[in-house]
Amino acid sequence: MKLQVSKEVAKWYKDELDLENNSRIRFYVRYGGVGGNLPGFSLGVAKQEPENIHTSINVEEITFFIESKDAWYFEDQDLKVQMNNKLSEPVFKYTTVK
Repeated sequence: MKLQVSKEVAKWYKDELDLENNSRIRFYVRYGGVGGNLPGFSLGVAKQEPENIHTSINVEEITFFIESKDAWYFEDQDLKVQMNNKLSEPVFKYTTVK
């Protein structure tokens, strides 16, 4: 599983969550919501310290990560987080690993 986060998204999270350099942002699985990878689940976002990282990426001095306990949600999928310029917010795109 590969995690990609654009520089624009990292800057957006820095502004919206008032993050300082070296902050950590977790993408996690939550029950309910809309537009997730699997029916009945969606992706949550939290400023949080990691416990057991499955995958991570550092962009604009922010570490974005997914914990090992949430890896099942991304089975055979990569996650790309990009800006939706019309909505001025991040969007999550899942692509099948080949």
